[in-house]
Amino acid sequence: MDDPYKTLGVEKTASQDEIRKAYRKLAKELHPDANPGNAKAEEKFKHVSQAFKLLSDPEKRAEYDAAARAGFAGMGMGGASGAGGAGGRGPFNFRQGRNRSGFEDFGDIFSDLFTDMGAQQRQAPPRKGQDVRYSLTLDFLDAANGGKHRVSLPGGRTLDVAVPPGASDGQVLRLRGQGEPSPGGGRAGDAYIEIKVADHKYFARDGENVRLELPVTVKEAALGAKVRVPTIDGPVDLQIPAGSSSGTLLRLRGRGFATAKGKRGDQLVRLMVALPSSDKALSEFLENWTPPKGYDPRKGMRS
Repeated sequence: MDDPYKTLGVEKTASQDEIRKAYRKLAKELHPDANPGNAKAEEKFKHVSQAFKLLSDPEKRAEYDAAARAGFAGMGMGGASGAGGAGGRGPFNFRQGRNRSGFEDFGDIFSDLFTDMGAQQRQAPPRKGQDVRYSLTLDFLDAANGGKHRVSLPGGRTLDVAVPPGASDGQVLRLRGQGEPSPGGGRAGDAYIEIKVADHKYFARDGENVRLELPVTVKEAALGAKVRVPTIDGPVDLQIPAGSSSGTLLRLRGRGFATAKGKRGDQLVRLMVALPSSDKALSEFLENWTPPKGYDPRKGMRS
């Protein structure tokens, strides 16, 4: 026969309260109403019920323990005297009320069990509404500076989206409760807004930095000059060092995109010497100009 202690998962010295708690836990897990169509769970439930029926009665439990110590392995779950137990007692009555052990009867336990199951069903929160996804295309400067932008949704509804400064292409913003309503009256879904940043005609993003290729004249590059340079915040003055060449990289600190920590990247300005398409005076000057002795702009490229 099955050992009722092992069936309930308790020690042989378990108290009445421990036995009852073990039975309640297993009954909730294995009850046929909680496992419709599961024959294996139903069979386990029967064994658990029989084990509790035996161990919840002090006399039957004492008879079982004595028989087990004596080595009577063939004794039924009903006790040493068979289904009726010692003294010719009849089968266990589900509606006996409390037995002498102080255990509640099966009716009370099942009442508690189904009350708990029903309470769990009643307390289950309504399903959240469906999430929705939209895209928002921003101008390069709008993404850099942030601000509120409106998204038009199907059905004529609109959403005002607060775009943080320094928003990047592919970044997704979450708007809580702006999705579809819940069918059960619960919380509405969320709206996810994917940011798409349009290219700029002369700015380019490099991480948190902004890159700019700045055309300069031969004179500005050779002699140095102060020039106005566009930035994402507006134009600023930039000092070009004398003797600059095409490709010289200058840095404007704090003129880049905002970082997650509130700091800002830089603007990197690459000088590009631009020659006029037709300048007779410059052509005549260059024809008569001789590089300094030993000067070779391609010296580092020779093997």
